[in-house]
Amino acid sequence: MAPSIRVNCAAAASGGTRRLRILVADDEHDTVFSLTELLRVEGHVGRGVYSGAAALSAVAEFDPDVVILDLAMPDKSGWEVAREICATYGPSRPVLIAISGIYRQGVDCILGATGGFRYYVSKPYDPNALLMLLQNL
Repeated sequence: MAPSIRVNCAAAASGGTRRLRILVADDEHDTVFSLTELLRVEGHVGRGVYSGAAALSAVAEFDPDVVILDLAMPDKSGWEVAREICATYGPSRPVLIAISGIYRQGVDCILGATGGFRYYVSKPYDPNALLMLLQNL
């Protein structure tokens, strides 16, 4: 079941936030749909893919500012995808955000430094917390 979406439409309507291109890669279709819809409503350009391999292709084609990667995708883990993105594009762009319902935040914070992730979001995610994180990038 997709989480409820609580948004601050006033922020998007006012033009006060920077419009980001954000790629969401997760094998859970509900997560991809709810995240890309949340991003669209907030004025960002969101694109969703359902596998690690598709994420790598989409990064090359879409040139996102931010990539939100599920850590536990079946074909390529988020860790593998993050390492390939960092090796190809460097460590600073796109910003990599890990999202997971399986792993625990303490472990991911430590391993994120070696995997290239700057932030960790646990599932189920809080839409408002995610939006605040994106505003501060």
